[in-house]
Amino acid sequence: MGQDQPAIFVADALGLDFLNSIATPVDTPVDWIGDGDGLLDWLKQAQLVPDDALKSIRAQALPGELDNVADQARSLREWFRAFVQKHKGAPLTSRDLSTLGPLNRLLERDEAFRRIESGNSGLSLQTMRKWRSPESLLLPIGEALARFVCSEDFSNVKACEGPVCTLLFADHTRAHSRRWCSMAMCGNRAKQAAHRHRLKHEH
Repeated sequence: MGQDQPAIFVADALGLDFLNSIATPVDTPVDWIGDGDGLLDWLKQAQLVPDDALKSIRAQALPGELDNVADQARSLREWFRAFVQKHKGAPLTSRDLSTLGPLNRLLERDEAFRRIESGNSGLSLQTMRKWRSPESLLLPIGEALARFVCSEDFSNVKACEGPVCTLLFADHTRAHSRRWCSMAMCGNRAKQAAHRHRLKHEH
């Protein structure tokens, strides 16, 4: 699947990075959560689940169980993609709440709790989670999507202008003038194409 190359995190919003976990970085589509191993790897790269929880879930999962959760994650991704595609370009309103039922149902399964932990700067209150089953891996994804829905202005959600690029991003530039998923990928390609076009028309 996509494990031989690192996942893409260019969206400036984790909820959109989840949608970008299937993409066409070069010519062929790559699905970073195509199976259970891919899902664990993506969650690790996204820093959504602690390493020890990932290890213990991998060790305890029944055959096929993680693949089944990856299947649910892909379904969630396509449902959320349809929601984002429909609403990007304009702020969400309370009228949109009714269409977010599937996300709220996922969040209701959470067993999160708060605990005082020791950190670099003394004691702090941290949100912890009971990782009881492989399905609990979907909860931090659901939380990232919910946070995105509640904190992002959907007017700033854009699709990359690269002709074959499928990546989405939140445009947080001051003038809201971002056009590409990244300059390194599609921005450079567009510059090269424009340069070739100019050269062709100068001769």
